[in-house]
Amino acid sequence: MGTQELYKEKSNEELLKLYKETGSLEIKQEIVMRYIYLVKSIALQMRDIYLSFVQVDDIINEGVIAIMSAIDKFDLEKNVKFETYISKRIKGMIIDLARKQDWVPRSTRKNTRDIEDAVTTLYNKLGYYPSVQEVTEYLDISTEKYHDTMRKAALFNILSLDMVLAEAQGNEIGVKISQGEVQDQPEEQYLKKELSEVLVAAINKLKENEQLVISLYYIDELNMRQIADVLQVSEPRVSQIHANAIKKLRKHMEKFNEERERKDVSGVL
Repeated sequence: MGTQELYKEKSNEELLKLYKETGSLEIKQEIVMRYIYLVKSIALQMRDIYLSFVQVDDIINEGVIAIMSAIDKFDLEKNVKFETYISKRIKGMIIDLARKQDWVPRSTRKNTRDIEDAVTTLYNKLGYYPSVQEVTEYLDISTEKYHDTMRKAALFNILSLDMVLAEAQGNEIGVKISQGEVQDQPEEQYLKKELSEVLVAAINKLKENEQLVISLYYIDELNMRQIADVLQVSEPRVSQIHANAIKKLRKHMEKFNEERERKDVSGVL
């Protein structure tokens, strides 16, 4: 039986352990090949972020490089799945690229603003939050365009919050896992604990319906339409609650960053 065939019979975990023991380039290549599907999947999921400045194939190539680096840095002793580890690193790489660009297309900004204005106008006119159909008819757009715009708006809101969290972690990407030796530093552990506590405090300050939407969206992983059914409100109302909640969280974290920077400066002086 050839070496490659022998590798194919082993599980991903067995290959990772064997690579750590041998440092074999062949094993590393086999591991990379097994996880290319994950790179492609994440690249397609997040394409709305980067398509204005880079192609999918370029992201996939960068993702492969990220996997190769992650294989060397991954600590088998940590209670973390390798899939989770590299997923975060790939997403972090994409967000890192987005941070250096004007990553929200003008068309998305305009479409989101148009929908928000339409919801406000219709609410003032009707006395209740309009349905998706009422908004789309008012703007003379398709339901598909409405949902596509709101999906992108939600994604951009989430990532903008993630970038604020990244700044609080010393300009590291919020979803990126740092090297093991850095994670083991007491200062790093303290900062992560502090950030977690600050974010939890910010969520607790949200209105009850905002907390519920955040919970249903991020923990239960329901989409806006499903959340609207649960809360028995219109979908545009759910989108508005979600956007307001994210803006409040972002503002809270930005204030935390500013206060921490002032303390750092006063400490130096």
